[in-house]
Amino acid sequence: MSSLGNERFDSSSLLDDFLIREIMLTHDPDGRQLNSELLIRLVESIFCSTLSDVSDAQSGADNVESIDMIGSEEPLGRTIYKISHEILCRCFEHENLHTKTMGLLEMVSHFRWEAKAVLVLAAFMTSYGVFWLIKRLQSDNVLALSLAILKRLPRDTTMFDPKLKALTSLIDCLVKVTKLVIMIESLPMSRDRKAMAMTNSKIYMATYWIIRSILELSSQIADLRSLRHEQVYSNAKIVAAWALYSLGNKLYSLCHDLEEQIETNLQEKLVNVFKQNHTDNQEVLQTLFSLKNELPFRDHSSQKKMDIFELKNKVVILLISKPELLPIDKLLFLVQQTYDHPQHKEIEENYDILWVPIPSANEWSLDDKRIFEFFSCSLPWFSIRQPWTLKSAVVNFIKQEWNFKEEPLMVVIDVNGMVTNSNAMDMVWIWGAKAFPFSTSREKELLEQENWSLELMTNGISPLLITGVEEGKNICIYGSENMDWIREFTAKMKKIKDAGTQLQLVYVGCRNSTNQNIQNNILDIINQEKLSTSLTSAKIHFFWFRLECIKRSMTHQENTDQIAKEVAEFLDFGENKEGWAVFGRVSSTDHVIKLSGEKLVEFFDLFSVWGENVAELGFVGAIESALKTSFPSEPCNHTELVPYEEGLIETKVICGICKRPMKKFVVYKCDVAA
Repeated sequence: MSSLGNERFDSSSLLDDFLIREIMLTHDPDGRQLNSELLIRLVESIFCSTLSDVSDAQSGADNVESIDMIGSEEPLGRTIYKISHEILCRCFEHENLHTKTMGLLEMVSHFRWEAKAVLVLAAFMTSYGVFWLIKRLQSDNVLALSLAILKRLPRDTTMFDPKLKALTSLIDCLVKVTKLVIMIESLPMSRDRKAMAMTNSKIYMATYWIIRSILELSSQIADLRSLRHEQVYSNAKIVAAWALYSLGNKLYSLCHDLEEQIETNLQEKLVNVFKQNHTDNQEVLQTLFSLKNELPFRDHSSQKKMDIFELKNKVVILLISKPELLPIDKLLFLVQQTYDHPQHKEIEENYDILWVPIPSANEWSLDDKRIFEFFSCSLPWFSIRQPWTLKSAVVNFIKQEWNFKEEPLMVVIDVNGMVTNSNAMDMVWIWGAKAFPFSTSREKELLEQENWSLELMTNGISPLLITGVEEGKNICIYGSENMDWIREFTAKMKKIKDAGTQLQLVYVGCRNSTNQNIQNNILDIINQEKLSTSLTSAKIHFFWFRLECIKRSMTHQENTDQIAKEVAEFLDFGENKEGWAVFGRVSSTDHVIKLSGEKLVEFFDLFSVWGENVAELGFVGAIESALKTSFPSEPCNHTELVPYEEGLIETKVICGICKRPMKKFVVYKCDVAA
């Protein structure tokens, strides 16, 4: 049994080899070039028009401008007419179908393989379109009725419905196979000779079976003219139906083979396209998103279809995520950091975000599609119009090369099609639009410019901590889940403010808060009792989230060890639920000062002792000076000789080393010579 199966396989393979050689002998290209993609769009538009009265076919036709052939003296219309006439003539010849097919292949011998297929299909669709116009209009249009009589079409065409349904199914498959041939011809061939030969063989066979199927379809449509009710189930018609069924199976098999081959070739091209130098980003974007769809994107504002050309000469950020994208609070923060960022207006013409949703499962569920449709209509960035049509090779490339799993990524492609950052997500969370052009080199530059300060900690979180604070104003951010401690601490801060110190208190909660209800209650009490200003619950979450992003970003860079250490220490410090506070100035590069718990409260009980240094050192400087000794009022032990000046004895002198008050002594110099 197995031996017989192998013999059959070998026999079938041998017949295919002979057929391929025969097909190749008809191929004699002379350099003629045809825009096959435009022509197949027009063919598809005609086909869609035959399916219903209302369709998108008209808009598809409007987008197709004049289609010309390069390298041919004969106009395209005349070529299509000649092929159409040849198809019609061969319908009434008694040659076998294979011979007719080879004859048509000889007729289109000078064209490339994808051009052969689309030209013959276009020639068939001109006749098929006329047939449908007459069928649809003859009951209401005198001209259509007259043409129907000349073509011997009966007025009652309901008996055609089962046959036309089968024909329509086969034509749909023909269009798909032809588009796949066009697509595979647009991809670079593998360098492996065996793989190249296999790809070429599939193209030859697909072109042959497209033309053979068209001849069979044309013959059966011609037979409709003489069809009578009593002949619908005749033996001849049953044989014809079986022929359509067999061709359908063959074409579906070819679809599967071509799709597999495209995946293989596309995978190779994806790897190579990012290694090559380009003058723009168009080839990269086309390889990723536009092999199958001429208008692959959706405009966020107008919801119109978009071409890849709209993103030319722009930095493109691929926002890759699951269809549900992010929790709503993070999503709003992402919008704030990009399109609502103060610097967005300055750079909005230079970059765009393109959302590429990929579900966890291999297939898109109805829920996935509903979620995608909701977000793509609501968010201010471009999106893939039909992400479920992405080739599996593209999805696999994104998962393997860019390590996409569950968490969102922001892959940055520059104006020349080069990947300049495989994940700029942390950059956007930290700096927002200020991070443009979002490359790894820009990330390094930004980190090297940073100092551990309140500005780095709070930038982008709240207007209270950025634009709403005057230059150099003292800021205290604090956190606790102990309401008694908060009341005691804010009361002491109020006394300091009443003493004339400019100080802004902002409650930012605690890291990893275990109980959201406790935090919300604290926020309500702080606002009701006007103890201080505070971030909202969502802003508190992003305050800590952004700091974690800074810590993560620091680990990928050199020369940032000190800041990374400070961030890590502060994140641990912020987990103290009893109470903590940080003092600094938003626009200052001075070090911030951290205090926590009872020590913090006790320290400010001594404000009357060390507070006298505020006028000289500033509030933050006075705290820093006082903390360097367990006795804040004790002078330092450093020595400094200064020339005597009138009034110097009465002036307080601050040590340049420890920032504490210096004890003054008068030293006399004796003139020995005198």
